[in-house]
Amino acid sequence: MNEVIGRVFSFEKQVFPNQSTLYNKLATQGQSPKALMISCADSRVVPEHVMQADPGDLFVCRNAGNIVPPFAQANGGVTATVEYAVAVLGVRDIIVCGHSDCGAMKALMKPETLASVPNVASWLRHSAAAHSVVDASYPEMSEGDAVRAASLENVALQLQHLRTHPSVAAGIARGDIALHGWFIDIHAGSVLGLDGETGRFVTLREDRPLPVALAATPRLAADFLYQNAAE
Repeated sequence: MNEVIGRVFSFEKQVFPNQSTLYNKLATQGQSPKALMISCADSRVVPEHVMQADPGDLFVCRNAGNIVPPFAQANGGVTATVEYAVAVLGVRDIIVCGHSDCGAMKALMKPETLASVPNVASWLRHSAAAHSVVDASYPEMSEGDAVRAASLENVALQLQHLRTHPSVAAGIARGDIALHGWFIDIHAGSVLGLDGETGRFVTLREDRPLPVALAATPRLAADFLYQNAAE
């Protein structure tokens, strides 16, 4: 622990002086992050490190299992973070990011291991549908493959939950917000993205278009809006 704490002094003596212009700008002009990233709290997955992000680039929310509870009137940290990012900071891209070897997804697939951690068990109910999808649609898989499948399905599920949040739903309807589902493979050092057109995850490549779960385009359902415009 002393080693980790000691890095604070390195920040003060080396990192901050080398980036003093950037920090001064952020301190005086405020933040305008390029994306909201909802990722797992796992210590092996650091969003800013994976994306090589500078201070001010990302608005980050981390929790066990990269979960986004469906919108409800009850207060919650994830709900408040999403609302602030969209309604106040004007974030236009939201990324839900899972990863390989996820402890939360291991527990999801083996609920009997959660007897001693009732709060974790309650939290993981927000991923119950991912468990059901794996049980029903991925027959006879090894334990490791089942956890990976659950991790991928969980990202897709949390993107669905995200769309129940009023600020996000309004932004999507206006065409202001794009949703992204990512999966970091710790073992391979690669990142997969959910392609909304095929519903499958594909590896992100420099020479290919970035897969997007839900592209930013107006999605207003009422037909009379277009009729009025035509008249």
